[in-house]
Amino acid sequence: MILKELKIDTWIGDPTNCYIVFDEESKETMVIDPAGDVDKIVEMIEILNGNLKYIYLTHCHGDHIAGVTALKERCGGKILIHRGDSEGLNNPDINLSGYIGLPEIELEPDSRIDDEDLIHLGNLEFKVIHTPGHTKGGTSLYCDSEKCLFSGDTLFRGTWGRTDLPTGSLEDIMYSISNKLMKLPDETIVYPGHGKSTMIQDEKPIYLELKPKRW
Repeated sequence: MILKELKIDTWIGDPTNCYIVFDEESKETMVIDPAGDVDKIVEMIEILNGNLKYIYLTHCHGDHIAGVTALKERCGGKILIHRGDSEGLNNPDINLSGYIGLPEIELEPDSRIDDEDLIHLGNLEFKVIHTPGHTKGGTSLYCDSEKCLFSGDTLFRGTWGRTDLPTGSLEDIMYSISNKLMKLPDETIVYPGHGKSTMIQDEKPIYLELKPKRW
């Protein structure tokens, strides 16, 4: 697996992490959370000589989906999002496109995914983990063979995602992290929607032992 990370500036001031996942044998490619800067994303796909198979959205917020339409028009690919957040793609009050200074975004997914669905990219297999809390349909995407997790805005290095936005819930996000993500192998690398990567073993004390993060 080849993994490329692009930091895409948005109106919220904190760049969104857009991930490009590439299977070297099949050349099948997946873009996770294309927040904008589509020229850069397309350029990277072309450098890899990739074939865009999926556009995976960890949740429906505007700072993660602003580049979806342009990317699909240029490269194809099926738009995937959890069914709990699919309605938010067409509702600016939920996707917050206007709130964060973007034109209203309306999208229609190609497929609505569910908890424990499996997504295949060549020989790579990813498992969908429904992790509500930041939004009701937020998901994380786990690859066991590569020991990596794309956590969207659920889990960050040393903290968790906001829960004061539409469909958010502090109780849900704590359950999602403590009872789902913290069960993953310690050596799992976490690639969040913003900020730096981390590892499950480094986050466990916060949620399982109630200890502050040691930087």
